[in-house]
Amino acid sequence: MMANSPADILVELEDAVAACPPDRCARILSDIVHLLATGRERPQELLVNVVDGVLLRLMVRVAPSAMVQLSETLAELNVAPQDTLRHLASHEDPDVACPVLRKSQALSIAHLATIATSCDETQQLAIAARDRVEAAVAEALLKRGNRTLTLALIKNPGTRFSDAAYALLLETGAADDEITKALALRPGTPDIVLRKLLSASPAEKPLSKPPAKPSASAAPPAPIAPKRPGPDDYASARPEIVALNRVGKLNDSTVNRFAIRGETANLFTALSVLSGAPIEIVEHVMNDDDCEGLVMACRASRLNWTTTLAILSNRCGTRLSFTERERAQHIFETLLLSTSQWTVRWGEIAAGASTSDTGNRGAKMGVSR
Repeated sequence: MMANSPADILVELEDAVAACPPDRCARILSDIVHLLATGRERPQELLVNVVDGVLLRLMVRVAPSAMVQLSETLAELNVAPQDTLRHLASHEDPDVACPVLRKSQALSIAHLATIATSCDETQQLAIAARDRVEAAVAEALLKRGNRTLTLALIKNPGTRFSDAAYALLLETGAADDEITKALALRPGTPDIVLRKLLSASPAEKPLSKPPAKPSASAAPPAPIAPKRPGPDDYASARPEIVALNRVGKLNDSTVNRFAIRGETANLFTALSVLSGAPIEIVEHVMNDDDCEGLVMACRASRLNWTTTLAILSNRCGTRLSFTERERAQHIFETLLLSTSQWTVRWGEIAAGASTSDTGNRGAKMGVSR
């Protein structure tokens, strides 16, 4: 069917609104949609302003399928009738609202943020799937969204997070390993956010002197490059580490805190006790440029990925690259516990450690098991 001209459509308007059957309204609506989608040679801004009111008056007279078609067409346009677009985006039927929420570049940021605070989860997920989610929109979604929506935003590389949004993510991520993992693996997550997230753990009694509290104006501390402990350090740390392990307190939270605070003697001894590996094996994997051995040691110690990532991120004073983190997580998730335990105790890692850093080993072996 050939589309009517703009003049013909406007002539029909009064009759259509007054008393036309639904099928005629649907035909006029279809003609307008075709006109908007194919009329690139016409001044688009002027055209959409002319048909905006027409579309609003026709939409109340057509079947839902026609509304869906209209939404799908307008979603593809860079210039679209604003009142109609907002009406579609706010529609309670997800089939009508989601096409424009997910794709339309003509919807304003302010209107998207407003819709995000009041729409249902299906519509919220449609907004979170946009090619680009502006910071104001992401913040509005996080304030009302659930865990599924939060993960969808984090995993969308087009999402922009404000400082306020990161604060919300830290609040929810502190108690959710999956959110922590998603943020850690997301390219562009600020170092300060990652450090705060990995250091968030239940307060427990410190094993030794607590770190000095920074002043209110002090900048957040950078990850501490671990200093290799000596035999006296291990001898001092071991009784408390063994006692914690005996009562079931040598857990992810405790080991995570050792890593964040740079308590290397406690950390190395804990990994040795938990994995059953000699202390020289732990030292070897902690100082190896390749992270595979350390991931195996953490896996053999039955630590979770969040704690493993904290150890990896703080062992050298610098943050892992995205590629390194992805590789480390893949190793962690695919390693069998039994394989990790055998390898760190008796396998190739032990062989590698026995040929490096041989000085002072005899003194250390006394506290390694």
